[in-house]
Amino acid sequence: MEEITEEAAELVARVAALDIGKASLVACVRVPHETKPGARRQEVRTFTTTTRSLLQLQDWLVCQGVTLCVMEATSSYWKPPFYLLEDAIECWVVNARDVKNVPGRPKTDRLDAVWLGKLAERGMLRPSFVPPPWQRELRDLCRYRRTLIQERTREKQRAEKLLEDAQIKLSAVISDIFGKSGRDMLEALIAGQRDPYVLAQMARGSMRGKIGVLQEALTGHFRDHHGYLLTMMLARIDALTAQIEALTGRIDEVIAPFARQVAQLDEIPGVGATGAQEMIAEFGADMTRFPTAGHLVSWAKYAPKARQSAGKNKPATTGKGNPWIAGTLGEAAMGAARTKTFLGSRYHRLARRRGKQRALVAVGNSILTIAYYLLSDPEAHFTDLGPDWHDRLAPIRRKRQLIAELERLSGKKVLLQEAAA
Repeated sequence: MEEITEEAAELVARVAALDIGKASLVACVRVPHETKPGARRQEVRTFTTTTRSLLQLQDWLVCQGVTLCVMEATSSYWKPPFYLLEDAIECWVVNARDVKNVPGRPKTDRLDAVWLGKLAERGMLRPSFVPPPWQRELRDLCRYRRTLIQERTREKQRAEKLLEDAQIKLSAVISDIFGKSGRDMLEALIAGQRDPYVLAQMARGSMRGKIGVLQEALTGHFRDHHGYLLTMMLARIDALTAQIEALTGRIDEVIAPFARQVAQLDEIPGVGATGAQEMIAEFGADMTRFPTAGHLVSWAKYAPKARQSAGKNKPATTGKGNPWIAGTLGEAAMGAARTKTFLGSRYHRLARRRGKQRALVAVGNSILTIAYYLLSDPEAHFTDLGPDWHDRLAPIRRKRQLIAELERLSGKKVLLQEAAA
């Protein structure tokens, strides 16, 4: 099948490209030549990345009539130039994978900027998703909260290892040793109480039925040395908890205009209010930037990459994506897997055949698809299909599965007969 396309040789008349480093950047401007029709004029300059120098760069690009400025996503160094230029010029951040130079050519900052400019003017690049300012602030808050939660979890693990060193097996009896009962016992240990009977009597509620087991778990060799370290660990856990609560309050204020969208996403099994906030922080509430749900799933790297050779499709990974949205979706998928819903049923069906990791990715894919359609329609609400959706969808196939399972368990042939009227 013959395919004919008509593309202009130069799609962007006035383009700039930035090769950005930590202390300096190289800017290449390519514009039409003033006296030679069809020719291009190129100018390359170097600027430092200080604010004064970046303002000079902005003035130069505006005077040159640049309509598009592209830059490579180099660490976080692209952010100051992008944030300063975005109000005056259309700016693109492009993936480093798409702008690799031709092998064999020398690599310098100047040549990289020129190559980037040539690719941009011919329309061979596509921009990465850069959220608006309000969303960038929300991202910073949500990401820092997640970082603090991870750090608090690590500190709790250190405290648990310290107790193991003292032969205090409290975590083998109590699911959360930092709850009210566990915390009272730890405070008493620090204060010098070593009697297992007295410590076990601090249990509350249903935990009092485990007093005998608790006495055995609290019999160890806890010394003042352990108490000194545990005091510091508990103080750090408390400080992190206070910071997390303060961040949560600030996030609630920033995301207040999107309370309806948070409530919509909260309806999805496994997501929760915190997960909904993090999802909006990562990909926003405006779904018009993604043409279809598949584009959102692909952006989050929750769909396998296309890999075809010699007319055959080969298995491929999803690729390396945004670790923050991956963490949120991973937690949501694990939460949904423990529910008696369509998503829980989907996880268990796939886990048996493809493994737990692939099943979690598939459930994350479904969660993103649901989120896309919920956010696309202000009046939409989540309706669960039910854990027996696939059984109702294909009863004949389900009947064969049950017969095969019964034959495997009994070792006998199973035949179905029509029920008597």
